[in-house]
Amino acid sequence: MNVASGSGTRWKSVPFNHPATFETMAMELDLKNKIKSDLELFLKAKQYYRRLGRAWKRSFLLYGPSGTGKSSFVAAMANFLCYDVYDVDLSKVRGDSDLKFLLLETTAKSIIVVEDLDRFLAGESQSASLTASGVQNFMDGILSSCCGEERIMVFTMNSKECIDPNLLRPGRVDVHIHFPVCDFSAFKTLASSYLGVKEHKLFPQVEEIFRQGASLSPAEISELMIANRNSPSRAIKSVIGALQTDGDGRGCGDVIGRQMGDDDVDEGPEGVLCGGEGFTTVKDLRKLYGFFRLRNAKRSRSSNCLVNER
Repeated sequence: MNVASGSGTRWKSVPFNHPATFETMAMELDLKNKIKSDLELFLKAKQYYRRLGRAWKRSFLLYGPSGTGKSSFVAAMANFLCYDVYDVDLSKVRGDSDLKFLLLETTAKSIIVVEDLDRFLAGESQSASLTASGVQNFMDGILSSCCGEERIMVFTMNSKECIDPNLLRPGRVDVHIHFPVCDFSAFKTLASSYLGVKEHKLFPQVEEIFRQGASLSPAEISELMIANRNSPSRAIKSVIGALQTDGDGRGCGDVIGRQMGDDDVDEGPEGVLCGGEGFTTVKDLRKLYGFFRLRNAKRSRSSNCLVNER
């Protein structure tokens, strides 16, 4: 994997060991198969694109709320194709010319990823010299056509509602894939991957709650399953509780971003158990995350006091 660098070397190479595959993605089976077929056709289409007079490249837009699997999908694509990955952070790009040179220094058989394109277009992460026109030329300009052979471009957004349709027209973006919050089908895929469970007596209850309109992101559900992985029944009950109490509050607050070890902590604030008892709701995870931030802040203040005393 290659990451855009602000230093003299434009790309910094780091190992790419992401284990995601299409089989582990919480996505409709029919959609998975269509995407895999599309990618397989692309791999074999060099002469076809030449005959059409088109650059041998393909572009995808992945859009949906945070935590719905867009980044994991990119990793699954890279593993499926055995392609390298180039990650472009538009907020670190110095200008339109710099973006062009980044493209020139990519290699064939690679996926070029631009995450959170909607944030850049909204001005939240826009650099002083990089323009929307420069990004459009990066997507489908003459340089992209001449130097973008055997490459796949992937752009991610939380939403495309406020984006100029001209930016996402065919030719700039070939395939649009929506990543929604979890439904029952995606939940079953997660349960199979994280808990090794294909059927369970609690599944009808989960299905009914989803049918009533409750939902969480795949990231929130998977964290509950990881935390309670030693007991599938407890894990599913925790998801049920989360759907009933937190289903309308996704995206509020933080979700713990790492797997807890058995000896990390015995008891969190307000009696939230962090070891063998697992977590019952997404809020428990958020409380724990807040507990660690508070504890780290106290340690930091203590360290500063010691330094000042010295």
